Amino acid sequence: MTDDEILLGLALTVVLATGSQILANKLRVPALIILLPVGFAAGATTDVIHPDKLLGPAFSGLVSLSVAVILYDAGLGLDLRKLARRTRGIVGRLLVYGVLLTFLVTGAVAPAMFDMPLRVAAMLGMILVVSGPTVVGPLLDFVRPSDKVRRVLMWEGTLTDPIGAILGALTFHAVASSHQIDIGRGYQLGQFALSLAFGLAGGAVGTALLWFTLRTLRLGETLGTLAQLAIVIGVSAVCDVVRDDTGLIAAIVAGLAVANIRGFDMPARRPFFETLVQLIIGLLFISISSTVTPASLVPVLLPALGLIAILVLVVRPIVAFAAAARTDLSRRERAFVGWMDPRGIVAAATASAFSAGLAERGVTGAAKILPITFLVIVGTVLLYALTAAPVARRLGVVKTAGTRVLLVGGEPWVVDLGRALRSAGLDVLMWAGREEARERIQGAGLELAQGDLLATAINPGARLEGVTAVFLATDDDDFNALGSIMMRDNVEGPVYRVGPPHDSHGVVAPYTGGDILFGRSLVRHTLAERYERGARFVVQPATAPLPQEHDVLFVVRGDQRLEPVAETQKITPQEGDTVVLLGPATDTALR
Repeated sequence: MTDDEILLGLALTVVLATGSQILANKLRVPALIILLPVGFAAGATTDVIHPDKLLGPAFSGLVSLSVAVILYDAGLGLDLRKLARRTRGIVGRLLVYGVLLTFLVTGAVAPAMFDMPLRVAAMLGMILVVSGPTVVGPLLDFVRPSDKVRRVLMWEGTLTDPIGAILGALTFHAVASSHQIDIGRGYQLGQFALSLAFGLAGGAVGTALLWFTLRTLRLGETLGTLAQLAIVIGVSAVCDVVRDDTGLIAAIVAGLAVANIRGFDMPARRPFFETLVQLIIGLLFISISSTVTPASLVPVLLPALGLIAILVLVVRPIVAFAAAARTDLSRRERAFVGWMDPRGIVAAATASAFSAGLAERGVTGAAKILPITFLVIVGTVLLYALTAAPVARRLGVVKTAGTRVLLVGGEPWVVDLGRALRSAGLDVLMWAGREEARERIQGAGLELAQGDLLATAINPGARLEGVTAVFLATDDDDFNALGSIMMRDNVEGPVYRVGPPHDSHGVVAPYTGGDILFGRSLVRHTLAERYERGARFVVQPATAPLPQEHDVLFVVRGDQRLEPVAETQKITPQEGDTVVLLGPATDTALR
């Protein structure tokens, strides 16, 4: 290729990868549904986007390092403290049963369905055992299942990738070096254990280097992100050079360590790193799918549909129900876990590498591996994307649309506000530091959060599962201001604070941005004074006439979504809504 063609090909790949993800976001569908067809069409209609021509032999190595970065990022999102003992058992059984049954069933049916040798069918079966967070995560974000189900599926999807990649590498070497798969004497099992040990050692080295750069050197956000990228790529590359595909284990172990060792204090959201990962995913899918030709798809299309049906309707349900038997997962939750097993980037990456490697060695039928894998990825992602949400609703495992409020503060008016929100049908959780305030909350019959909840909430990297809105209303304005800043990345929804007095001389509060609850007219001391003078909170339907001299504080929508009146937004009540009001002061305190 000429320099101009290479330049055009690289630019087109980036544009298509980015444009496809933007389109998927606007259409509210997983990005893979757009990326794979776009890459396939680009490869079929142009000659400048093929990675083999653009990058040559370097493409395989770049794919391996890119997947390592993706898995490191996935590891950063896994909090071991949230993986209870029962959940660990379910995830472990899903991995073991899923790998074994997918491998055995695919290896058994593929020779007849695709007219390929048994050893090639075994290679295909090992490739298809992987799932991946890059497809499971967006689907779960769209479906919004219960936290328990989400944790199980995310852990399974993240851990199956490195395990499947290593098993795939072992199978590849067994197929490439002989005419049969030699697993009867335990050799391959020993090789897997050795690869696992080497990957864990690489992960430990990566963790030590990350500790030195992030904790000892205390690099800022920009240099810290670059250091993470360099360490993950460097350690993964060294591991892969010494032993194939162990870099993926090293990457995910390092990510898990950074996420779970408290001293790292990683932010919950890493804009630059997340942007980089999104770009890598887009580039990989466009590049790999462009290598699949229409001519290679036609002979395997109908058999591939049959294989998808077997994997979706037979293999996955058996794995899910067997893994979740005698656990606290309900039958409905097991059914949804049995309806969620899309294939993703690692399947595409390993299929691309192993198919080409076996074809170069003259293995009959190896060229069919990539188009079959491509169709399985497209088919499973499309099927689950279209059906996961209605299936979850039918099974009743969707997280309720209502708001779970964390109300921070224990003053009398704050506790009364919590009671008003609860009477409006909301799920209210309260936290306070002083024992007197905590007793007041419990005396009002409100749910009191555990003592270390706020410490968890403001810990960078932690996330408050289930909490969709936080209202900071303590009598310390600086605490409210700092808390609103530190909790912003740890909550699914908004974080608000009551406003400080207009003439406040606090250290932080007067100079900090963020959403001010109820605007500047109803600041903290004004609310407290009005309550002491007899003002009370009133809950009534939005269609009822508003009493005179009452201020609208919240609107509870018909689907139990809570929308507060704030400085940055004006709320208009509609029919079917409920409003929470603050009445006028009467100068007669009600006891």
